Amino acid sequence: MTEHVRIALDDGVLRITLARADKKNALTQAMYTSLAQALTRAETDASVRVVLLEAEGDSFTAGNDLADFAAVAAGTLDRNAMTTVRFLDALAHARKPLVAAVTGLAVGIGVTMLLHCDLVFVADDAKLSTPFVNLALVPEAASSVLLPARIGYARAYAMFALGEPVDGRTAASIGLANAALPASEVRGAALAAAKKLASKPMGALQATKQLMRDGAAIAAVMAKESEIFGARLSSPETAEALRAFAERRPPDFSKFAG
Repeated sequence: MTEHVRIALDDGVLRITLARADKKNALTQAMYTSLAQALTRAETDASVRVVLLEAEGDSFTAGNDLADFAAVAAGTLDRNAMTTVRFLDALAHARKPLVAAVTGLAVGIGVTMLLHCDLVFVADDAKLSTPFVNLALVPEAASSVLLPARIGYARAYAMFALGEPVDGRTAASIGLANAALPASEVRGAALAAAKKLASKPMGALQATKQLMRDGAAIAAVMAKESEIFGARLSSPETAEALRAFAERRPPDFSKFAG
């Protein structure tokens, strides 16, 4: 486990709190490991009835720590050794209800993980973005299928290709979230909803979720995305995107044919 992910059981609700506020809760490999372990525990621990994903500080998560992407691009980190896949697999096969409380920034996987949550509460001024193409990458977490299914192809393509954020109110209006609330109310509302779910018949909740989601199909999409994502991480375009980010300049993709 890592000090950057805090786990607590509260009346049947397993609260998973991202606690790397000084880095806007950017996710490291150690954090992914802790998240995967917590979700796995939830599936096997009868005392856990619902999982709540939340975060400390002013952001839900700034997404994957770009240092990991840079290490893969440089060849100093084996893509196959990254623990992100364990977390994504746990999301795909989660049977118990997942609830999310989102304030501030939700970037990349900070948005795509929400597509696996059953109830999502966001701050009305939250900023949700999926800037994969900006980094010369592709969507992950089965979002290439789940996001268009949720909000329509046109909106999903714009989020992926343009990388422009949507605010919390918009996220709720287009179906990315159940409700947009003042930031100070989000975590309380999400916890109240999680506790309400925890009081429901668990067998019926799990059967309902199983009918609504095909975990095997979702995992298959994730595997396809992961293969392409890994190839993109080693591409010259991604190297340029990461260099530009580090140098605080706009990237220049004009020299790459695609």
